[in-house]
Amino acid sequence: MSLCSHSSGALHRERRGFLRGALKELFNVLEDQPGLLGPKALYVFMALSFSRDEVLWLIRHSENMPKCKTPEDFVDNKMAELLFYMVKLRTLIDKHSYVIQRYHIQYLAQFDALVLNDTIQNMYVCPEEESILASSFVSTLSALSIKQVENKEEFDFRALRLDWMRLQVFIERVPNQMPLPTNDHSIKSKAAYSSVNKAPLALKDYPDLSKVMSTIQFHTRLVDNMGDLLLETSELSLLCFYPRAFEKMFHQSSEEPSVKRYIMAFPYVCSDFSGCGSPLCPEEMGDIQSSSLRLCLTFLEQIAKLTGNVVLEICAEQCNLNNQLLPKNCAKTISTAHNKKLKKPVCKKGEVQKEKPGAESLRKDRAVVTNMDKMHLTLTELCLSFSLCNDFIVSDHIVVPTEFLLTHLETRLSEAIVRMANYNQSNQEIARPSDLLAAVQAYTSSLHTLSSYINVDVARMVKSVLLQQTQPLDSRGNQTITTLYTNWYLESLLRQASSALIVHSPTRHCFLNHPSDSELSFLAEEFSDISELRSLAQLIGPYGLKYLGENLMWHITSQVKELKKLVVEHMDVLVQMRNNFDKPEEMAHLKQKLPGGENVLKRMTIIGVILTFKAMVQDSLKDVLQKHCPYLMGPIESLWDFISP
Repeated sequence: MSLCSHSSGALHRERRGFLRGALKELFNVLEDQPGLLGPKALYVFMALSFSRDEVLWLIRHSENMPKCKTPEDFVDNKMAELLFYMVKLRTLIDKHSYVIQRYHIQYLAQFDALVLNDTIQNMYVCPEEESILASSFVSTLSALSIKQVENKEEFDFRALRLDWMRLQVFIERVPNQMPLPTNDHSIKSKAAYSSVNKAPLALKDYPDLSKVMSTIQFHTRLVDNMGDLLLETSELSLLCFYPRAFEKMFHQSSEEPSVKRYIMAFPYVCSDFSGCGSPLCPEEMGDIQSSSLRLCLTFLEQIAKLTGNVVLEICAEQCNLNNQLLPKNCAKTISTAHNKKLKKPVCKKGEVQKEKPGAESLRKDRAVVTNMDKMHLTLTELCLSFSLCNDFIVSDHIVVPTEFLLTHLETRLSEAIVRMANYNQSNQEIARPSDLLAAVQAYTSSLHTLSSYINVDVARMVKSVLLQQTQPLDSRGNQTITTLYTNWYLESLLRQASSALIVHSPTRHCFLNHPSDSELSFLAEEFSDISELRSLAQLIGPYGLKYLGENLMWHITSQVKELKKLVVEHMDVLVQMRNNFDKPEEMAHLKQKLPGGENVLKRMTIIGVILTFKAMVQDSLKDVLQKHCPYLMGPIESLWDFISP
C-alpha cells in the first residue's frame, strides 16, 4: 500500500502527459474530419472519461499529498491544456451531434439489427416469450430509417433499454422467487412475463447476446441521450468542492507561458458546477450557484487583467517609439545633419552617438527576440484562449469573456490617459495638449491592432473612454483630463495673466511670458498657441470645452459681482460724477473720493483676459470641427448667417 502511494504520483503524471497529447491529436483529426465522429464516438467518450478521472484524482490528492520524495508529481501547471481539449471535444460533439445520430441510426438498422437477429437464431434454447421480446428488439431496430433523421424526428429508445434490463432480471432470478409485475409499462402483454417461471434460458450460456445488446444500448444512447452520456463521462462538477485547489491550478497554469492559450477552460468548467446539486437537497443550490459564479468571475477577471497588462505594455512601448518622432525631439537630429554637412565634428570623444528612431526594427539575426516580440507572443497566446467560446452559461447567467476584457481595458485606458497628462497640482505642471494628443493617438492605434487577434469591438471601447474624458468625471467618479486642463488653465495660465506675468499677443494669437519675469516654470506660448488649443479641442471635444467655458463664465460672473459691490458702495459719488462729467474741477475733486480705481481696473483686466482666452478656444474648436465634419459645419454656418446676418 505504501509502495502504491509513493509511485502513484509519477504514474498519474505520465498519464496526464499522454492524455494531453492524445486529446489534442484526437481533436485535430475530428475537427478536420467531423465525419469520423460517427465510427469513433466510443474513443471520444473513452478519452473524456480517462481525462475526467485524472483531473479528479489530482484535485483530490493535491491538498492531501502523501509523504514522498517527489511532491512535484502532485503539481500540474499544464492542467489547463487537458481541461481545454476536454471542453473542445465536448463542444465538437454538441456541434456535430447530427453526424453521430445519422451514422448510428444507419448502424442500428443495417448492422446491429442483423447481428442481433443472427444471435437469436443461433440460440438453441429460447422460450417463446423471450423469443417474442427479443424479436421485438429486432423489429424496432429494423424499422429505423435515415429519413427520420432528415425529418428531425425525436427518438426515444428508453422502452427498448428498459425491456433489455427486465429481460436480464427475469433470466437471472430464481424462478420460484420471481414476482409477477403489477403494472405493465413495456410494449408486451403480461403473458410475456407470466411464463418466465418455465424459462430454462440462462444468459451466461449466451455471452454474444449480452455483448450485442450492450452495444445496441450504447448506440441508442448516442442517438437519443447523448447529453446525459457526456455528463457521465466528462462532468467536472466535483471541482466545486475544491475551490482552493482549483484556483491554485489556475494560477499555476497562468504562470506557464505555453499554457496561457488554454486557461479559458477554467471559467468554462464552472458551468458544470450546477450538476453537483441534488433535487433532494434544494437549499444547497443557492450556495453552489453563488460559489460557481464567484469562481468563474474571479478567473475571468484574472484573465482580463493578464491580457490588459500585456496590451497596455505594448501601447506604452509604441507611445515611447512615437515620442521619438515628435517635432520637439528632432532638433538634435537636424543639428547633427547640419554639422555633418558643414564637415564639423559630429560628437565629442567618448560621447555615444544616439540611435535614430526606427533602429529597433533593424534585425541582424532573426534568432534575437526582443521584449516587444515576447509581449506580442504572450498577447497571441492569451487572445487564443478567448477563442474557446463566445459565451457560456454559469448559474443561469450568460457569461461573455470578451466583455470582461473590454471593461478592464476601458478602465486601464482611462487611467493611462489621465496619468499621461502628468498633472501636478503642487507645482502646477501638466503635459502639453499636443504631446498628450500624440500619446493618445499612439495608444488608440495600438489598441486597434487587438482586433486582429480577437473579435472584439475596440472602436466602441475607445470611443466610450474618450467620450468619458470629455466630462468632468468618468463612469467611476474619477477626474478626467477635462477637469485637469480646466483647473490648470484657470489656476495657472489665466491667474498669471491677470497678474501681468503673462501677456496676450494678438499678432501671434497666444499668451506670452512677460520679458522681465523669469519665475514661471512654463512657457505660456507652449500651452496657448493655435496648435495647442486645437489639440486641446480634439482631446476634450465640444463637451469638455463647454465645461471649460462654464467655468470661465463663472469666474467672469464672480468678477462682475465684485464690481457691482464697488458700484453699490460708491453709488453716491458715481451719481455726482455722472451729473458733473462736464465740470473738470468737480470731477477731479470727486475722483479723490473713489479709492477703488486700481481694483476696478484689475477686475476688468481679469474679465478681458478670460473673454480673450474663451474666444481663442472657440476659434480653435471651430477649426477642428471644420476639419473633421465640414459637411456638417457648412449648413450650420449658413443657418447662423441667415438668422443673425
